Amino acid sequence: MLAAISSVAQARKKEPEFATSANDPVLRAKIIALAPSIDPEDARRVAEIAYTTGRDLKKEWRVVWPPGLHNFLVNTGQRKGGLCFQFAERLLWRLSGQNWNTVEFHWAESFERTASEHNVIVVTAKGQDFYQGIILDNWRYGGRLVWGYVLQDPFYQWHENKSQFARELSKRPQPNPSATPATSATASAVE
Repeated sequence: MLAAISSVAQARKKEPEFATSANDPVLRAKIIALAPSIDPEDARRVAEIAYTTGRDLKKEWRVVWPPGLHNFLVNTGQRKGGLCFQFAERLLWRLSGQNWNTVEFHWAESFERTASEHNVIVVTAKGQDFYQGIILDNWRYGGRLVWGYVLQDPFYQWHENKSQFARELSKRPQPNPSATPATSATASAVE
């Protein structure tokens, strides 16, 4: 009986999907479907920011695949960034720089405090339970955004870490108030 229950639970697991573009219609639809209250414009912006963040960071950090090789390059000083928590941190910073009416974000981790630890950002409707959310993962495939439901990931068991979320937000670079509007816009685009 235990084997039957285990196989049913495993059958619900699903490999995360690749986002096809910054305007991925499936990802947008899945975010909208999280709750009736979600504004389609919020869903569109989440998909766009998550997708472009991965692409931008892949170029900036000269990411190679597989992730273990890239992690080695970062840990030996041959690359400036590209560890999973750095991808998640940068995505969180970009998302938190926007005004959101109907969605919120969460810091997620799996295999905490082990060599296999992995961090991502999860999007939910405002006030919705973390475990109903969608992961946004730019690290797993070297800058290519994959997404899926928190509870369906066959490789990771995600847990919310609210204190890490707060720590990461507190490290977010603030816009320079003395910069001209054109300079501020450029800085935001580079972030």
